Amino acid sequence: MKISFIIPAYNEKLYLPKCLASVFKMAAKAGLKQGKDFEIIVVDNASTDGTAQVAQNFKGVKVVRENRKSLTFARQAGFENSNGELIANIDADTILTENWIEFVLKEFRNKNLAGLSGPQIFYELGRITNLGIKFFYKMGMLSYHLSRFFKFGSLLQGGNCVVRRSALEKIGGFNRDIAFYGEDTDLARRLSKVGDVRFTLKMPIYASARRIQQEGRLTMAMRYALNYLSMLLLNKPFTKDFIDVRRAVAEKKR
Repeated sequence: MKISFIIPAYNEKLYLPKCLASVFKMAAKAGLKQGKDFEIIVVDNASTDGTAQVAQNFKGVKVVRENRKSLTFARQAGFENSNGELIANIDADTILTENWIEFVLKEFRNKNLAGLSGPQIFYELGRITNLGIKFFYKMGMLSYHLSRFFKFGSLLQGGNCVVRRSALEKIGGFNRDIAFYGEDTDLARRLSKVGDVRFTLKMPIYASARRIQQEGRLTMAMRYALNYLSMLLLNKPFTKDFIDVRRAVAEKKR
């Protein structure tokens, strides 16, 4: 099965190199050949910092320009320019963990699996804080099992999920009416109508903690929880606006 890695990137020239390097490293470890077994598509989502040029420094990486500033428009643009059977949605500030690719390929041998996702490990935070976040995920597993039991939907983490191309085509792709919060919950709900959608703690990915550091742990946890429940029960996000953490961090350093 060919994997298409779709990486939305808005002003990500600082984080993107580590992300791309990790994909190449883990693909080589899994014995995958670029072009035949995997491809990488960076979606330059209206960047102004040279993100596209950084991506083009990596051999074989395809860069797609999407000027409509929105996570879902970026994901959709990447999807439309890909050809893999599996669509791996990761963020520009993420780094693949050991055996991430091998685990994905093994799980998708199940032909009924439409979507697969896992948690994030924040590499900029300490061990104690990450233990607290791990507890948060375990609590989230309860709502995950309840939503599946009552057939409300399922659970996906947007920056660490893989979906089957045929399933994504059946549901019409990503919901471009949602800009940020709730896009993954909406995707999980719609995908669960055409196949199985699973969340597992066995599929972690490393991610930057910049949003947590900017918004605060409690605020961010509550915001994501409220948006998850709102999408699950009301089919609309609780929060429409979101903080541009890149701009906020840059202004803080001035």
